[in-house]
Amino acid sequence: MGDLETTVAGERVLLLAERALFRPLTGELLVADPHWGKAAAFRAAGVPVPGGTTAEGLERLTRALERTGAAKLVILGDLFHARSSKQPATLDTVRAWRDRHAALPVTLIRGNHDRHAGDPPGELGIDCCEAPCAALPFLLAHHPFEAEAGYVLAGHVHPSVTLRGAGRQRERLPCFHFGARVGVLPAFGAFTGTADVAVEPGDRVFVVAGDQVLRVGG
Repeated sequence: MGDLETTVAGERVLLLAERALFRPLTGELLVADPHWGKAAAFRAAGVPVPGGTTAEGLERLTRALERTGAAKLVILGDLFHARSSKQPATLDTVRAWRDRHAALPVTLIRGNHDRHAGDPPGELGIDCCEAPCAALPFLLAHHPFEAEAGYVLAGHVHPSVTLRGAGRQRERLPCFHFGARVGVLPAFGAFTGTADVAVEPGDRVFVVAGDQVLRVGG
């Protein structure tokens, strides 16, 4: 995997091609917006979409955990997409994954979808908390905001940038977007959609292109 090492708020971090951020100093793996069971929620509403997105995401999460040797997983909000996402097949898939990683501490920082979906089932052993959670030099949250107490790492936006090449080629790619006071992680879930971000002078943007993380711009 073509992970990329950089510094955020003075701390060395790894940006992973799995759309996750790893803090070697603390052993924490951070992901945002898994939206587990989104496809199941669509199917429950009568929209015919393919299945398997939650299983694919969990396999990708396992790869990131194993490659980094992470000691803790922190989810920056929107674990399940909706209350209707908690279909039996989806919960069975998540339970099986959790059983394989039973010793791994997992914390969910509640996001807007979590308020509608409700906290994850207790047997999954996931601690839930309200934002912001201090993990200095960072404050961990779901919605991006500026704070004096620390550099905010968040999700919610599902950030992307559109790259343009010769011949009117256009490619929209998920990205990590780090501003002066706030950093936003790409959506971890594959069935989430993205939104291009406004990049200000001095911002740093790193796109996820297949199995590589690449810096774009200045």
